[in-house]
Amino acid sequence: METDRSQTFQSLRESVGQFRLRDKTFLIPEMNRIGGYLLAGTFRGFGVNALVMETYKGLDLGKEFTSGKECFPCQVTTGDILLFMKKEMARLGDAFDPENYIYFMPESEGPCRFGMYNKYQRIVLDSFPELRKLRIGSLTSRNAYALGGMFDEEQGREFRKVAYFSVIVADVLDRLLWRIRPYERKRGLADEFIEKAMHKMSEVFERLGPGKDFDGILDELDEVLKEGKGIIDPGIPPKPLIGMVGEIYLRTHVHANHDVIRMLERYGAEVVNASIAEWVNYTSYDRMREARIGLRLNVKQLRFHKVKEYLKKLLGFRLDLSYQQYRQNQIYDRAKALIDLRGDHQVKHLEDILKKENLYSFDVGTEACLSIPGIIGYAREGYNGVVNVYPFTCMPSTITSSIVRPIMNRMKVPYLDTPCDGTSQPGRETAIRTFMYQAEQHFRSNRKRDPRDL
Repeated sequence: METDRSQTFQSLRESVGQFRLRDKTFLIPEMNRIGGYLLAGTFRGFGVNALVMETYKGLDLGKEFTSGKECFPCQVTTGDILLFMKKEMARLGDAFDPENYIYFMPESEGPCRFGMYNKYQRIVLDSFPELRKLRIGSLTSRNAYALGGMFDEEQGREFRKVAYFSVIVADVLDRLLWRIRPYERKRGLADEFIEKAMHKMSEVFERLGPGKDFDGILDELDEVLKEGKGIIDPGIPPKPLIGMVGEIYLRTHVHANHDVIRMLERYGAEVVNASIAEWVNYTSYDRMREARIGLRLNVKQLRFHKVKEYLKKLLGFRLDLSYQQYRQNQIYDRAKALIDLRGDHQVKHLEDILKKENLYSFDVGTEACLSIPGIIGYAREGYNGVVNVYPFTCMPSTITSSIVRPIMNRMKVPYLDTPCDGTSQPGRETAIRTFMYQAEQHFRSNRKRDPRDL
């Protein structure tokens, strides 16, 4: 047992981390579909052979090599990588070499099982002798997902700027889809259009990203937005506006959440989901908070040798966040000039809501920091209902539900929890239909508060 334990720790130390990506095939799990493809295009532009793995077809494998106690996304992504490797071994035969691949699985710190995915998956992969040399590339929220040794220092800084830009553009494309699909002139037009737009913008980032031609990328995005707006039938009246929050993987992975946005749309909703950029901004904001706390503590304790260290961290993360907010505002302002898309929440505004209402603290961490004030923000902005999507037994989302449900009752805004674990839930559609009936009543009685009329 001691020998096995030693080998396990050695594998976690040597085969999980930040590795050079050059001359490797970089495997990206599909979470947010558009975001994954745009990120893969950005990697390819910087010389990395990146691809998005097909998803949810290996779920049986994922469940076979997990106990069921893990977070549901762990089962999904475990199945994705095992199925991909199985197919690669069958395709390449004796030419298969696991060292040619790096599997991307980032992590977060704090009391969330996401921080353990890559460790557990390392153990699973090591149980197959032919996959022990497959390395897991991991970024961590501890340093706001810095790239470390994946690129040269200069190239890493340039890549990170373009990659973040791709995250926001992907968020805008998602919001474009949710804006036009409930009002499309012909059923299926919006999905077909967005699929083409996704591949187009992936190619644009591959072509223009290395030169940081952000204006060129925005010009291409403008054309997509104009074309997408033409899909809307102006004769279809406005529908109840539903905000969605929750665990980042479940709320964006349409297979794992049974395409809950489409189901809400089927019963008369227009939906806005929380963005991916919101989480990226939160990691930079939280690291900035921690650096500020550390700076104050060391000043009080007269530990001046540490003051410089924390001051450097504080300025670095503040610059990162300022850049992210500048780019986010730039893209959304340009998009909103062409079509009335919903904007995004600022992380500081979300923390201010928590402080003012004394509901929760950023010191605790987890996605509850975003979901709780995000729900309250939706309600105050005139949304007609809020849905919380999360893995069954997810601690942050369960905390969110326990805090916001009585608040939503007091505010008289419909609220729905939708936990997911991969099983078919007979009452799910009934719950959504009931929720949408309540949202429709809220919409009719609060028509003047509809943000689309402001």
